[in-house]
Amino acid sequence: MSSLTTSSLILTAPTALAASTAGLVALTAVIVAAVIWLIILAVRLTKSPRNRPNPSVDLVDQARELKAVGQIQEAVFLVRGETGMSQRAASRFVNRL
Repeated sequence: MSSLTTSSLILTAPTALAASTAGLVALTAVIVAAVIWLIILAVRLTKSPRNRPNPSVDLVDQARELKAVGQIQEAVFLVRGETGMSQRAASRFVNRL
């Protein structure tokens, strides 16, 4: 009788090990997917800040005047200094005036 019990344990041990391995692989996959999602979310949030600077009416008028006389780089520099915009964003802003 004991040999029957031993053989049944030997047959069920690989199945239990496979089930726990599959569960561990699934848990690892879920954790890795969550970490990747959090990294992507962090990158997206840093690329589009929520507190975008709103230029004042005076700044817009000054930048428009500088652009009208051909001093586009000075207008971009002024907008960057007043708002903290990047070079690219300030250039786009001045070009749209």
